[in-house]
Amino acid sequence: MMLHTDPAVLLLICFAGFYAGTQNTLAGGGSFITFPALLLAGLNPLSANITSTIALFPNQITSSLAGRKLAGGVGDVSLNKLFTLSLSGGVVGAILLLNTPATFFAKLVPWLVLFATAIFTWGSFRRTPIHAVQAFSPKLLMAAQFLIGIYGGYFGGGIGFLMLAALTIAGQEVRMATATKNVLAMAMNASAVGLFVFSGQVAWLAALALAIGGVGGGFAGNWLLHRLPTKFLRGFVVLVGIALTIWLFVR
Repeated sequence: MMLHTDPAVLLLICFAGFYAGTQNTLAGGGSFITFPALLLAGLNPLSANITSTIALFPNQITSSLAGRKLAGGVGDVSLNKLFTLSLSGGVVGAILLLNTPATFFAKLVPWLVLFATAIFTWGSFRRTPIHAVQAFSPKLLMAAQFLIGIYGGYFGGGIGFLMLAALTIAGQEVRMATATKNVLAMAMNASAVGLFVFSGQVAWLAALALAIGGVGGGFAGNWLLHRLPTKFLRGFVVLVGIALTIWLFVR
């Protein structure tokens, strides 16, 4: 877990956090920026994933609080049930990650990034159906949310679009689903962060630089929300994901 502490490197990490905070506010996908930035700064994939999760958590708290009034449950599945499933799933995923050797995780990461990039691409550019197909029973929705929580605690890339897909198919309107997934993402990452802070895998200097940039990016994202085309930003994230996937497979 070696981190280059050169001020220029830390400044670049801070800029990565700033962009990630802006991206999360506008479209999601900030971890696609912070994860490779931390890898380039010298962290191993396990440490980079854990450090990125902790550093972006303040931004997720802000997003969930901003839309908490719009968030809700689906039919008989209350928001509290979804929140509890996300929290418990995040704990399971975090425990799995902490018990994964760094060498094994390094081999697994390219496939996780490939999967997350595919999910992000599908979620960003698919055409939203006019009428949602309510194909999820309450039990199926709860099972899906728990599994997403495990994935979120373990890696997390693309969880927003996984949740949006599940919630909208279950019958939530898109605006409400967006607010709900922000609250649930915060829940699953809260449980993971609670375990990660004691893991010994956190590069705290990098986390601080990322967090500072992320908070600033959150303010910038709110300002840019109605000024930039989100497809441009999403397209950039997809390109980063593709480039990162190729790099991780061939390095």
